[in-house]
Amino acid sequence: MEVTNRYVAIKHHINGSPKESDFELKSVSLSLSIEAGSNDVIVKNIYVSIDPYQINRMKDHSPSQTEKVAVSALGILPGKAIDAYGVGRIVESGNPEFEKGDLVVGFIGWEEYSLVRGGATDCALRKIDTSELPLSNHVGILGLGGLTAYGGFFDVCKPKKGETLFVSAASGSVGSIVGQLAKLFGCYVVGCAGTKEKVDVLKDKLGFDAAFNYKEEPDLKSALKRYFPDGIDMYFDNVGGEMLAAAVDNMNFFGRIAVCGVISEYTDAEKRRGPSMINVVYKRLTIQGFLSVEYMHQFADYISIASDYLRNGKIHALEDISHGIESIPSAFVGLFNGDNIGKKMVQIADM
Repeated sequence: MEVTNRYVAIKHHINGSPKESDFELKSVSLSLSIEAGSNDVIVKNIYVSIDPYQINRMKDHSPSQTEKVAVSALGILPGKAIDAYGVGRIVESGNPEFEKGDLVVGFIGWEEYSLVRGGATDCALRKIDTSELPLSNHVGILGLGGLTAYGGFFDVCKPKKGETLFVSAASGSVGSIVGQLAKLFGCYVVGCAGTKEKVDVLKDKLGFDAAFNYKEEPDLKSALKRYFPDGIDMYFDNVGGEMLAAAVDNMNFFGRIAVCGVISEYTDAEKRRGPSMINVVYKRLTIQGFLSVEYMHQFADYISIASDYLRNGKIHALEDISHGIESIPSAFVGLFNGDNIGKKMVQIADM
């Protein structure tokens, strides 16, 4: 049996701000037959993650498939399906670890069906139980975004109760989780976002101590001084550029900065701005970049903790869901316009 598999591809490499016209919807015939013992599976995709880091893979100088880099950094070729994190249902399996009908999460693609190759121990999928929590949670708060927030906060920021934390892009998929984890841990948390609606969500729904619209602040350094009169102990950076420079100027001695993303620089190299290295040296600051793959060994523990928080209402999942594979290009472009609140994803099919 064959199906027509539609998928989203880039028409060409993208070196600036993405536009919907940079993408195309293509189709190819896919056989749903798999030989027993092949260890391959075919997944009907239900939800797929839409992440800003993908733009770095779409550039013409992104790492090639032969370079030794993280899978999340490998270059995307024009015309080819784009792999992405998501959830789906097994429709055919040659892998003894999976049965037809299993719900799974892992790296699938911006497509209706994904052929996932791999042995029983290295297949990039895991089975999930959705009896209590929404399936979409496994793309966001129970997915790699949640693990990124958890590892970055606890391992890189190394918090102590009562310390102060500043989170940029705080209403995004990672920032919204970091702030909530920090509040549960016992920190004073301030976040910034780009609209009044997002600021209200941070304060009224997620429980941040304070939040502000950075677009309304003519001087970010002064704004942070106002919200942190005694200085910043930890900064969780999702933005880079001018925001990072302002945060460094307000950091306390021995402050820690977790660099998760630099979205301000992804599409415009002219927005790059280095922080005061004099402050970095004399304040003895720690600035560390990291990737979620470094914390995969903690994934099971994190999911257990976060699931318990969700069931007990101690943490909230912010999700921004578009529908239909045709909506993927607009959903992706919208990330760079600040359209989303929370984890952006696209629902391709029903359960």
